[in-house]
Amino acid sequence: MNTRRQAAFIVARWIATHDYPAEMLPPGPERGFVQDLVFTTVRRFRPLRSTLGKLVAKWPKGEMEALLLVGAAQILYMPDVPDFAAVNETVTAAKYCANKSIAKVVNGVLRNLLRRRAEFEAALAQAELAERESYPNALVKRWTARYGEAGAEALAKWHNEPAETYLAYPPPRGFEKLERGKKVTDVEGFATGAFIVQDPATALAVELLDVAPGQAVLDFCAAPGGKTAQIAWRLAGQGRLVAQEVNPKRLRRLRENILRLKLSGVEALEKVASGELFDRVLVDAPCSNTGVFRRRPDARWRWTPERLQEITTLQDEVLAAAVAHVAPGGVLVYSTCSNEPEENADRVAAFLAAHPDFEEIGRRESVPFETGHDGAFACALRRNSVGR
Repeated sequence: MNTRRQAAFIVARWIATHDYPAEMLPPGPERGFVQDLVFTTVRRFRPLRSTLGKLVAKWPKGEMEALLLVGAAQILYMPDVPDFAAVNETVTAAKYCANKSIAKVVNGVLRNLLRRRAEFEAALAQAELAERESYPNALVKRWTARYGEAGAEALAKWHNEPAETYLAYPPPRGFEKLERGKKVTDVEGFATGAFIVQDPATALAVELLDVAPGQAVLDFCAAPGGKTAQIAWRLAGQGRLVAQEVNPKRLRRLRENILRLKLSGVEALEKVASGELFDRVLVDAPCSNTGVFRRRPDARWRWTPERLQEITTLQDEVLAAAVAHVAPGGVLVYSTCSNEPEENADRVAAFLAAHPDFEEIGRRESVPFETGHDGAFACALRRNSVGR
């Protein structure tokens, strides 16, 4: 199938349903290019719409909208794609549409965009940061207040670059960057579970957990299992590791990854038994994903102040459920892949206010434009022993 057609189909479905683009990508040798095209289109959705809106009398819907977005994304944001290929292949994809006039419109609009590209690029260069770099206004306003104008721009630009892929191996080997263009499945050791795909920022939480052989450990929100693997490697088969995942679909994926990685002795459960206590409990909480916009470009369009409030309420509920499983003297590590204070420092403060028997013993944060890795936060909280 024409790769532009595949990409346009995914973009059209994303616009209509808000389903996750990453879960719609096709298998096969063209997957990498389709992913780049889809992610670029979703990532740059705001300026693409703004620019195309100046080239059409009435904003299109459905197949035509998706094809125009995909075509414009190649022209404006994918310099490795030749202009003739961007136009010709997208027009070819349009010819599969039931409405035969779509191809003619797509051809005319994209050729007009090529002719006026310098004009539109100059206009975007002068636009406000949120418009230029393609984010919700409210989110960029928050970043500017927190990091200053230069920091907000650095963060916005960082998240607009294609994500690098890192492979995590058992200690002491650690993390290694995968050569761009190389498939994970082609790396030696993939079939035998020698590594997992994971950004180095994920190590913050696992390091704070301070796992040692012989301990009982609970990974409270475990899917897809990356941190579960990190914990299992550190336990080295000595102790107990329970990986909980309440979502049935995600639980299946967790179990598949445990099998692929050959992690022996890991119990993958939908729910841990009430009253069970553990030396270490990891709560990798659901979050707004503002630290991983590189990898989840659609997440920026799900972000709203209202949704942020809903998420923080959920995070408090998850922590309240997890705390019942921390043994006296045990450690609870709370982590997110967000850089928003409401999800991080504020949640820790609220937890400590509600649980005076806990004390903070360490925290770490990765801010992408400072660390060069995904955004992440982790805080370790120790429950005081009985009688202390």
